[in-house]
Amino acid sequence: MRGRILQLNISPGGMPKHAIAEGEITAQGLLGDVQRNRKYHGGPHQALLLMTQESLDEINALGFAVYPGALGENLTVTGLPRRELRAGQRLRAGQALIEITKLRQPCRHLDVYGPGIQAKVYSKRGAPGEGPWGLAGFYCRVLQPGPVFPGDIIEVIDHAV
Repeated sequence: MRGRILQLNISPGGMPKHAIAEGEITAQGLLGDVQRNRKYHGGPHQALLLMTQESLDEINALGFAVYPGALGENLTVTGLPRRELRAGQRLRAGQALIEITKLRQPCRHLDVYGPGIQAKVYSKRGAPGEGPWGLAGFYCRVLQPGPVFPGDIIEVIDHAV
């Protein structure tokens, strides 16, 4: 599976995140990005949040006005089918190597985009790949830091062993 990085997003804390022209993925995440509540966000297994543009398009079609960076993602990508992404997959993002650790479980802060958004973009029930699987994005850990730019290839290269 192969796609492209459309946008890199950071913020001084919270959402939305704003676009940057180039980035450096470090062990802690995208350089310059800060999580407001470190009790629930960030850390080594949630260093980055990845979302597909296709997911944002689906969420817009559900009636929620979202855009790249609005939901707090660091990497907005296109071309990766969200329903085929799984924890343990390793991806090359620019020159960095990242690993999907888990589905993102959205919190109440997404309610600024409309009531009911959490229920529409996330479900604990159902099999992987069905329904809203991955619609809210995927958390990733960083295996190998490196520079990253909009337009870079992002591709699944293997599964963790």
